[in-house]
Amino acid sequence: MKKIEAYIRPFKLDEVKDALTKIGIKGMSVSEVKGFGRQRGHKEMYRGSEYTVDFLPKIKIEVVLKDTELEDVIDAIIESAGTGRLGDGKIFVSDVADAIKIRTGESGESIL
Repeated sequence: MKKIEAYIRPFKLDEVKDALTKIGIKGMSVSEVKGFGRQRGHKEMYRGSEYTVDFLPKIKIEVVLKDTELEDVIDAIIESAGTGRLGDGKIFVSDVADAIKIRTGESGESIL
């Protein structure tokens, strides 16, 4: 099993959710987060004073899936979240040793 953490622009969430649902992903977790990378924030004006906004709002999507679904999910996120501009986000992939359904105690890929 694999876990994908994707950091995307907030206005792209619906498109990504629809793309993942379309390829058969049944569940995901979504969090509102703030951070920065190469984009390094931006400058804004407030009452005549300039200040830097270091941490930009992003959406973090977490999906645990079967190894066979990995490439389709990555492709769907890239196609639906991309704008071609700096700050589109990142995708991180990690291994998941096990998953356990709390209600029944079942474990493994079958609970996905």
